[in-house]
Amino acid sequence: MNAVIDRLRRTTDTVVGEDDLRERLDSGRPLRIKYGVDCTAPDLHLGHAVNLWMMRQLQDLGHRVVFLLGDLTTRVGDPTGRSETRPVLTPAQIDANAASFLDQVSLVLRTDADVFEVRRNSEWYDVMPVAELLGLFAQVTQAQLMSRDMFRERVAAGREIAVHELVYPVLQGYDSCAMESDLTIVGSDQLFNEQLGRHFQQRLGAPPQVVLTTTITPGIDGRAKQSKSLNNYIGLTDSPRDKFGKLMSIPDSLVEPYARVYTELPLDDVAALGDAASTGGPAARDAKLRLAAAVVTRYHGAGAARTELAAFRRTFTDRAVPEDIPELAVPASVRTVLDLLRAINPSASNSSLRRLISQGAVTVDGIRCQDPAAPVDLTTPTVVRSGPRAWHRVVGEPPRRHR
Repeated sequence: MNAVIDRLRRTTDTVVGEDDLRERLDSGRPLRIKYGVDCTAPDLHLGHAVNLWMMRQLQDLGHRVVFLLGDLTTRVGDPTGRSETRPVLTPAQIDANAASFLDQVSLVLRTDADVFEVRRNSEWYDVMPVAELLGLFAQVTQAQLMSRDMFRERVAAGREIAVHELVYPVLQGYDSCAMESDLTIVGSDQLFNEQLGRHFQQRLGAPPQVVLTTTITPGIDGRAKQSKSLNNYIGLTDSPRDKFGKLMSIPDSLVEPYARVYTELPLDDVAALGDAASTGGPAARDAKLRLAAAVVTRYHGAGAARTELAAFRRTFTDRAVPEDIPELAVPASVRTVLDLLRAINPSASNSSLRRLISQGAVTVDGIRCQDPAAPVDLTTPTVVRSGPRAWHRVVGEPPRRHR
């Protein structure tokens, strides 16, 4: 039991109900582990996977993850961390997002029936009488709900809070009762909601769930937490090459926390990597290489890690062009370096592309380009590097003939 808790503690921030956890692990009874998600557009990253790997460790000991798809609460909208009301999704969007979530969590969690179960909270809310729902609301005070930081901040800023947002924590809390949760593993931003789960379980005569909150690390830029909107994240579905390259780009200060939270390297090795990274230079580079190899091994296997390590050394140490770069045909209207980057990465803003050029991160056939308006000649295949990991072999499409 102590070994299990010590292993979980490596990536745990706080534990609410540790004595309960010890007692339940000691009982030998398989625990029901709540993993609840709203069915908003899923794009899981390594930060989310910290929770998943903790659950996987418990699955391997015979405990069951109950994957709760919050299809009803998705229609309500979780206000956590938001300054405005969340748009409401259609049932079709919710179903599509739920399927994508299941695909992504299966990259870490076991999904065999003896340790994995899928539920939807519409199962109980769609059939709950209004009188029973009002009874739940009666057990939570306005002062409790308004103690949440995001609500106070919105009130102070004069922004509206819809009633359905206020009741969201109540609904998420009651989920723990309905699914008989023993344990939930969440980010610290969900602590309030999951403590309401304990509150309802105690009020309704059920054993209160244990709440573990996990360590949160900054994104690869070393500042805000990982986020798709900030483009500072490492996605679970990223290729081995992208994972490896992104990890090589992190600040030296993140090597130790990333190695501790995102790998299973022995803690003595983690400390040694942190010490090496703090010295900078080649030692920091080598520490990142080991970190990147450990993360890729965890998700894709040792063979993939060896392949990416060799590719990285060949490309960045020997200054060679990668062998397997994608080929891209661009329209004949591409005339300048900025046009070229826009064709390669159409979702990026002009300002971010100009910044990439000004930073000297763009080369065309090995020549660094720092003028967005510089002309490009695409009459023959051209190798373009648009950042530390982005390579393309570009071919210009012939101009269309008008009849």
